[in-house]
Amino acid sequence: MPSNLESNLALKKLREFAPQGIEEAREFRGEVTIYIPPEWLIRVSEFLRDEPRLAFKYLSDITALDLYPNEPRFEVVYHLLSLQNAERLRLKVRAGGDDPCVDSLVPVYPAANAFEREVFDLFGIQFAGHPYLRRILMPEDWEGYPLRKDYPTEGYR
Repeated sequence: MPSNLESNLALKKLREFAPQGIEEAREFRGEVTIYIPPEWLIRVSEFLRDEPRLAFKYLSDITALDLYPNEPRFEVVYHLLSLQNAERLRLKVRAGGDDPCVDSLVPVYPAANAFEREVFDLFGIQFAGHPYLRRILMPEDWEGYPLRKDYPTEGYR
């Protein structure tokens, strides 16, 4: 029996559309994760949303991972849903630790607005082109980013 990775229509269509837009693909517990180069995030997302047979029209979440001390330090994780096909897809984009920045998905998925603000607020990852990137959970004068692995457990004093 083929794995979800081998039979995944989204991955197959994406390989046809832009093979250079895929760094790697993995399957874990029946869910597919596709690693996207940062410069391809917008084009890949638009393709996944607009391709009629895929129809990943719903962005359900954006979060991040801090892989400190590894480089690239961060992974921004996007969870997409195709209601038409009852299928989930996870995209990941890697960002370096010095000045982490990826393109904003707000032009593609307006729901990305609050999710990106939350990731910025807690991890310090910038989203280029975001219309209103500022803290959403922590006070404006808060120092640092509390979900980074090198953030002091008692905070800064």
